[in-house]
Amino acid sequence: MRCKATGVTRPVKSGAKFRVFGRLLGLLAVAGSLVTPVPSARADDLEKIFDGALGTEVRRPPVHSTFDSLVASVANAQQGRIGVAALDLSSGRPVTVLGDQPFPMASTSKIAIVATFLEGVDQGKWKLSDQFPLMIPMRSNKFAGAKAPVQPGTLMSASALINLAISRSSNPATDALLAVVGGPSAVNNWIRRAGISGMRIDRDIATLVRDDGEFDPAKHVDVRDSTTPAAMIRLLTGLHRGQWLSSSSRSVLMGAMERTVTGKRRIQGMMPEGVRVAHKTGTLYNTSSDVGFITTPDGRVMAVAIYVTGQGGKPNRDARIASIARTLLDGYQVEESAPVRTAVAR
Repeated sequence: MRCKATGVTRPVKSGAKFRVFGRLLGLLAVAGSLVTPVPSARADDLEKIFDGALGTEVRRPPVHSTFDSLVASVANAQQGRIGVAALDLSSGRPVTVLGDQPFPMASTSKIAIVATFLEGVDQGKWKLSDQFPLMIPMRSNKFAGAKAPVQPGTLMSASALINLAISRSSNPATDALLAVVGGPSAVNNWIRRAGISGMRIDRDIATLVRDDGEFDPAKHVDVRDSTTPAAMIRLLTGLHRGQWLSSSSRSVLMGAMERTVTGKRRIQGMMPEGVRVAHKTGTLYNTSSDVGFITTPDGRVMAVAIYVTGQGGKPNRDARIASIARTLLDGYQVEESAPVRTAVAR
């Protein structure tokens, strides 16, 4: 473990390892109890569908250690798909489960939208004090046109819109910022320039919500408005390290993530006292997600991206996210003095 006073890393005592692995095994039992078994024929059908579309190597990534095996077990899912990517930002140690498979971004896309806007602030295109109208969705039928109708609402400062979009997941605030930067194509351009592959935004939030439910993400891979968990980790780590934004813009985004009030039962759900979480949640039909940073009391930071589909309902999806996040935290603490490995975010 790292000594807070001296900064010296010391080996974890075996007793501590056993205690942490005891907690991990307990999490496996909890996760297993959350999944209702499905008939083997149905499970086989789902496996054939995903094997045919993505290949068995993508569906069943190789397991490299006991830690990887534990995470894969907690993230195992018969009633849907679960994707996980994590990176210890100190050691560079990655963990992935279906890390290269697309999952619905839902509102986790708002991180990229806000980052695109903040780049414009850094370039002098607009200021945080500038005011823009909320984009309020108007009534329309599902799939009635490529874009859901919206109308301008209350004027708000850009800083207020950012805080609402991230900390409270406001859709009208997000679409306000998206309209300013030039729509999904402008965000995709920023994503490409950032060197991130496996992430794309196709619709504004009003259209995404209006047409939600077209496909069941537990059974169908829709690449529109999707990300791989590994791509989201690339975005998170780059933002944390200040790769694309000024320090002031980075602080605006990270501060909003620290103030997030949604998803209290997700990454935060099983965190011990003293651990801080800065994150962004996502929720659509039959899918829940949570991405962000876990910071231990001694300052160690882990980037995590967890995407869950199916699992019998939102409470079960939230609980799976919480158990996976705690497994990652405990596993990284056990492996704190392990050798550095190649990071998933290259």
